[in-house]
Amino acid sequence: MTVAKKLRRKKSYDTAHHLLPPETGSPMTESSSRDQRILICGATGYVGGRLARRLLEEGYQVTCLVRSPEKLTKFSWGQHERLTVVQGELEDTEATGRALENIDVAYYLVHSMQSAKGEYAQRDRELATGFRDTAQESSCRRIIYLGGLGELGADLSEHLDSRHEVGEILQSGRVPTTVFRAAMIIGSGSASFETLRYLVERLPIMVTPKWVKTETQPVAIRDVLRYLAACLDVEETAGKTLDIGGPDVMSYRNVMQVMAEKLKLRRRIILPVPVLTPYLSSLWIGLVTPVSSSIARPLSEGLKNRTVCRNDDAVRLMPGECLGIEAAIEAALGKTQQGDIETRWSTAGKIPGDPDWSGGTTLTDRREISVQGSVEQTFAEIRSIGGANGYWGAGFLWRIRGWMDQAIGGPGLRRGRRHPRDLHYGEAVDFWRVTKLVPNERLTLRAEMKLPGEAELDFQLEPSSAETTQVVMTARFRPKGLLGLAYWYAVLPLHGLVFPVMLRGIAKSVQR
Repeated sequence: MTVAKKLRRKKSYDTAHHLLPPETGSPMTESSSRDQRILICGATGYVGGRLARRLLEEGYQVTCLVRSPEKLTKFSWGQHERLTVVQGELEDTEATGRALENIDVAYYLVHSMQSAKGEYAQRDRELATGFRDTAQESSCRRIIYLGGLGELGADLSEHLDSRHEVGEILQSGRVPTTVFRAAMIIGSGSASFETLRYLVERLPIMVTPKWVKTETQPVAIRDVLRYLAACLDVEETAGKTLDIGGPDVMSYRNVMQVMAEKLKLRRRIILPVPVLTPYLSSLWIGLVTPVSSSIARPLSEGLKNRTVCRNDDAVRLMPGECLGIEAAIEAALGKTQQGDIETRWSTAGKIPGDPDWSGGTTLTDRREISVQGSVEQTFAEIRSIGGANGYWGAGFLWRIRGWMDQAIGGPGLRRGRRHPRDLHYGEAVDFWRVTKLVPNERLTLRAEMKLPGEAELDFQLEPSSAETTQVVMTARFRPKGLLGLAYWYAVLPLHGLVFPVMLRGIAKSVQR
């Protein structure tokens, strides 16, 4: 018998996960439902990116409010005929007002994870208040928000308390607001799933805080999307707070053992230590997993709270089978192994504007090579940079640089890539962020490592002939003060070692 089957706890509302009689939560008619005009705030995030595709496939007119429309190019639905894109930020009430024009229902799927303690809560409070007030003056008749589960009370973590507060702010307005509350979301590319997978894969013996004994009720991403979409057809969900989760309730320790089982690994040895604080836990998570310690800290603080459904309204009003923990992990691992990760946690968030490299003190290191291959072949090779693919023979030196960055709180090489060959604007690649991507012409990566300045690595391609391509690789750095200048001249000799190896590696790979 598997771990999950041994540990599954039957709740009185389990039967609600199966189909109920049609009179329970009777839906609107198909025509009236699909006539609703939908706004999604957070469409480039993990849940929002998947929800937009689902709603478009179901026939809805969808509007997305996004900072960087270029991010939508990576989605198969980014050019959909029923999609409208409004560029702007939630801080900008004018842009939010434009996005809400002629909207019936707005999804609020925005959440900040700032590094400084307390900043993300204040930012979320301000954004939610502004959105609530703007929505009240629009045609919007309903708001739908996805927050987090957690036992209410004084011991609630700041992270979960902030999620609850956002829901309360939205519900305090005149627009009826449906608040969904979920615990750990199991799906390929989610921060919680990748954290869990990396911890289990890399640590046969784990020294953990005592929170591993805390109970949780994970839910598959496909079930989260089903609930978010289904509530549009069920009027009774308007204005309610609905807890959603899968059928399994178990401790985090047991969730880890299920993960080990599905990864075909031996049972992990887990040693809870009461003195291990959330801060120390976040540093350890940041060291072992792709998730940075700044994100891991609010997440790890929330793990001390029991996250189990407190009501069965969601399954009563929107009946349907939910995946258990085993099936959810299997589905997520399958997508990961196939490289079919539709959205990933590292893509969400603001991308800093490109610096004006023509002004100020900008230091450059420019090198080029002639590649025996078409511009299409060459660009395809350059586009595969980083992650498991490495850096064309210079991987060891880049790993050293990654370890150094990770040691001082940077992302290092932990984030990898979403897909081994596919790459789009806004995606993270190790400690880089894609800030420009022109197919067969240019790829620009902005450094997100800890640096005393701003840096980017730029590849430009130009065909010399039908079968020959000129590749120009330029490293740019804008130093901050004397420390920045010292850093540049210290690493310049390493450029002389690394960059020629990379360019020759690109040429050899294209020829192969």
